Order: sequence, then C-alpha cells, then structure tokens
Amino acid sequence: MAMKKTHKRKKYSRAHGRGMGTAGSGARKNNRKSGNSGGCGMSGSGKRADQKKTLVNKLYGNSYFGKKGITSRSTKKKKDKKMDLLKIEMNLESFIKKGIAKKTTKGYEIKLEEYKILGSGEVKNKLFITALSASVSAIEKVKSAGGKIELKNNSNEEETSDEE
Repeated sequence: MAMKKTHKRKKYSRAHGRGMGTAGSGARKNNRKSGNSGGCGMSGSGKRADQKKTLVNKLYGNSYFGKKGITSRSTKKKKDKKMDLLKIEMNLESFIKKGIAKKTTKGYEIKLEEYKILGSGEVKNKLFITALSASVSAIEKVKSAGGKIELKNNSNEEETSDEE
C-alpha cells in the first residue's frame, strides 16, 4: 500500500489573527505595541549606534552629542574685561576717534574704567590710563615710559603715584 502525501498549508498562511503573524519583525514578541517603535521625539537618535546622526547634526549642530561638563555652582568664570598694553598702543588712533582717549600735552589720556590692564607688549608713548585694575608688570611698564595708571579698584594692586 502506498502512503498518500498529505497537503499542508505553508506556515504564514496558517497564522491568522491578531498578533499571530510576525510580518518580518523576527520573533512574535517583537513589534507588538508602542514601546517597540522607540518612543516619542528624538528617541533612537543614535547616541550609541549612529542612526540619524547626520540628521541630528544638521538640525541641532555638533553640540547635541557628547559630554557637556560639570562645574560646581560656586565656581564662576571671571567675566571682567581685560586689555593688553600692546592692544592699547596699536589702537590709540581708533580710541581717539571713539572718544575713549584724548591726546594732551602730557601724553594720551585713556579711560578704560571697566577693564583690567595686562602687561604684554611695549609702551612707547606716555599713557595716562584710568582702569578698574592693572597687573604689576603693566604698572611698571607704563611708569617707565613716563605715564601713570589710576585704579578705580584697589583690591590687590597698588595705585601708582605721579612722580614729577
């Protein structure tokens, strides 16, 4: 007696009903509810696996990824303005045009009351500067050229005296 082969339908055509077919998503447990789509917004944005990285960089810039750094709340960056003697010497004419400086018979009177004067550069002219503060080297250089720095804030530095 010959055995008769039974006709069996293929697996995907037998699996009907809600949640029965996988439709290419792997195991049956995958891709069932909203949690598998990744969530809202920029989830799945490739912080680890680089998906959507070029899109995110285009939209938000390169600062979107990576560490941002932590500083304690008591640590504050110094925001006071600073200016070198070199910059003052180079920009004397523009300071005069802006009204920051005046040329007098003694030399140049410059009002930089919000700035700290730093000592990099050489002083060729007599400068009489009014500033918030100044470094020791800046005071010495201006004094050796025949000028003077008057300080509004006498916290750490000493005010120079005019020797004539």
